[in-house]
Amino acid sequence: MLRVEHLVAGYSAADEVLKGVDLRVDAGEIVGIIGPNGAGKSTLLKTIAGLLAPGRGTITFMDRAIGGHPPREICRLGVAYVPQEQNIFPSMTVRENLEMGGFIDPSAARGRIDRAFERFPILAKRRRVAARALSGGERQVLAMAMALMVEPKVLLLDEPSAGLSPIAAERLFEDIVAIHRAGTAIAMVEQNAREALTIASRAYILVDGRNHRDGPAAALAADPDIQRIFLGA
Repeated sequence: MLRVEHLVAGYSAADEVLKGVDLRVDAGEIVGIIGPNGAGKSTLLKTIAGLLAPGRGTITFMDRAIGGHPPREICRLGVAYVPQEQNIFPSMTVRENLEMGGFIDPSAARGRIDRAFERFPILAKRRRVAARALSGGERQVLAMAMALMVEPKVLLLDEPSAGLSPIAAERLFEDIVAIHRAGTAIAMVEQNAREALTIASRAYILVDGRNHRDGPAAALAADPDIQRIFLGA
């Protein structure tokens, strides 16, 4: 569904954060993206989502080139992005946030909001509460629900468990698995490498803006070198 080849990108012409990265996300997959700080993981997702322009390389979605296209167009095609921070509207209610998530197709928003409340009961209970009053875990659930309002084929998650307690993170990963089982492919940058490899089908390890290793997530998790360097074993 989504393929990135030889991608070079950064925040200026002189700042190449990504130095030729490859990535593939197939239908029915959770793909984990892990690596040390500064490896270019978030930059990769931002470039796919259209927030950064690629310098070189290609990004294709459903056999259509999308590299450098506007974020709205990429979202319409079926790629939704959930940033790590500033991913909700704090002063708006939960329901209003979902309405904002459905801005691309307002006519379908009401039915999709109802389905979001069915999928995430905690949001239904707090539909009239301002988003700033939600817990950290609830905010992340709301951010994902907003992205799902466009019914994406691929969901890009950037550090979804960052700043959450272990219990809240565990619940969030359960929600991510449930989203995947409902038919949405997921590419997830995650600081909790061990958990990412547990729920992912395949995974990529980035180091210094380049592909370091990739393969089945279970095989990477069992590799002694990966355990020692990236999993703290």
